[in-house]
Amino acid sequence: MVRALYPGSFDPVTNGHIDLVQRGLALFETVTVAVAANIGKQALLPIEDRLQLLRTVLPRTERVQVTTFRGLVVDFCKQNGYGVILRGLRTIADFEYEYQMALTNRHMRPDVETVFVMPSVQYSYVSSSLIKDVVRNGGDVSAFLPAPVEKVLRARLQASP
Repeated sequence: MVRALYPGSFDPVTNGHIDLVQRGLALFETVTVAVAANIGKQALLPIEDRLQLLRTVLPRTERVQVTTFRGLVVDFCKQNGYGVILRGLRTIADFEYEYQMALTNRHMRPDVETVFVMPSVQYSYVSSSLIKDVVRNGGDVSAFLPAPVEKVLRARLQASP
């Protein structure tokens, strides 16, 4: 049984993230979505909100779990029995960054493999940063976000100075 860990900031979770989880479920016994608690960038949504939104919008099955982690992804994998890190690749820039990260992770934990999955075409250019910019400027993001996520994101951005 291969258990995959899908780590990220999920600030906010997009339809592209959900698409990747569904693709992961076709490949692995379980997919655990893990929100990084110590990311280097300042998150817009508190970690508790991101966890709750993920639990709301991800497929409701025992094969999908949601958690949080601190520290190195490979250490979390080792401590919790994950053999695979699941990552999405949208662009060449993603590939360069993810390639470096995968090789570094392999050096630290050779028994944890990184698997790259391509998103559906309609999500291949969508990023959380882009979505936040569109929402800040009053644009329509309904094709890219589940309705509960859009509602929370709009409320948060309207409350921000």
